[in-house]
Amino acid sequence: MLCTANGAIFGGVGPNVGRRTREPYPERDKTAVKDDVPMAWAILIFSGILEAVWAISLGKSDGFSKLWPTVTFGIAVVLSMVGLAFAMREISTGTAYAVWVGIGAGLTVAYGMFFGGESISVLKVLLLTGLIACVVGLKFVE
Repeated sequence: MLCTANGAIFGGVGPNVGRRTREPYPERDKTAVKDDVPMAWAILIFSGILEAVWAISLGKSDGFSKLWPTVTFGIAVVLSMVGLAFAMREISTGTAYAVWVGIGAGLTVAYGMFFGGESISVLKVLLLTGLIACVVGLKFVE
């Protein structure tokens, strides 16, 4: 049992045990159709693109030793996270996160294959196609 300077008691004793003094954030029904859902999906897709931007910039920053890739990384990571958080207000957490990661990972691998000197193989292309199909599928089942 803990006591504060003003005599309030914590630890399971008193008339207000188990009661909240104010309402928590209101519950959101993420299954209901809302006008904001298309905007949330657009922001989520843009945030996924920004995830690829920050991942690529992180690689180009050479351990944060190059100024402009480091600045690009910092801006892109903040905007990407803010967009993901905003999208999660309307899209379920699991779906939003999976789509965000899928877009970012897919674009990062594609960038590496086309511009970064990574090898291109039929298997990589098929796997990226499968990843894209899964991201699109999650959109339709949400």
